Amino acid sequence: MVGMGLGWLPLGVSAEADVALPVAAQSSVWQGYERLDFSVAGRPCLLVRPAKPAAGNPWIWRTEFFGHEPQADLALLARGWHVAYMDAKNMYGAPKAMALFGQFYAHLVVQYSLATRPVLEGFSRGGLYAFNFAAAHPSRVAALYLDAPVLDIRSWPGKKPESKEWAQCLEVYGLTEASVLTLRGPLDRVARVAGGQVPILAVCGDADQVVPFAENAGRLAERYRAAGGTMEVILKAGGDHHPHSLKDPAPIVDFILKYAQF
Repeated sequence: MVGMGLGWLPLGVSAEADVALPVAAQSSVWQGYERLDFSVAGRPCLLVRPAKPAAGNPWIWRTEFFGHEPQADLALLARGWHVAYMDAKNMYGAPKAMALFGQFYAHLVVQYSLATRPVLEGFSRGGLYAFNFAAAHPSRVAALYLDAPVLDIRSWPGKKPESKEWAQCLEVYGLTEASVLTLRGPLDRVARVAGGQVPILAVCGDADQVVPFAENAGRLAERYRAAGGTMEVILKAGGDHHPHSLKDPAPIVDFILKYAQF
């Protein structure tokens, strides 16, 4: 580990609230790169390190489904970026997950000297985590890459009230079928992220039957642009929820390299 000591912290990071104590990491290989596995706040975490880090130690943070359709992650690793992940499964971007994410963020910035403004990558329900973290900490986010993202739990999993996902979601948010109607989710927190000048890229299918574009990323694009934010959308004609990403991740990587200022 690259130790910086707990005396140094990026602006806005609280030692008492956020910084986890150093944890020994186990080294292995993922896709030809060194992978470090460790825990923060009792949750499994990992960091994949590039062969030669780019200036400033930039990183992309996969908020859910690490390793799924990793085209963009691999392309960024080849350019010297790190790839990170914290397992906060079944927490749906709720405040409890954001508290864990705050500790993970501080651990990577302090212990590994990574950039203070990562790019967050939200696949499907990972969109809830990515956007909610950006809304809570816009100064800690360089950009968002959202892929078929869930941005309203009432759209998914709320349209399947009998599902285990909906039961889990209500429980972790501390909501009921009645109180969830008043929830202020990502689509209600657009102004804070736009005000932080966080650029967003969304990659979606226009025929997504699981997470409808019009109810999620499409609605976000309307509100985000109206709030003065920068948002680009790559809409795959006839595309459903899967497959995620793009076979050729160049447009994703180009957006990140263009807009991510860390």
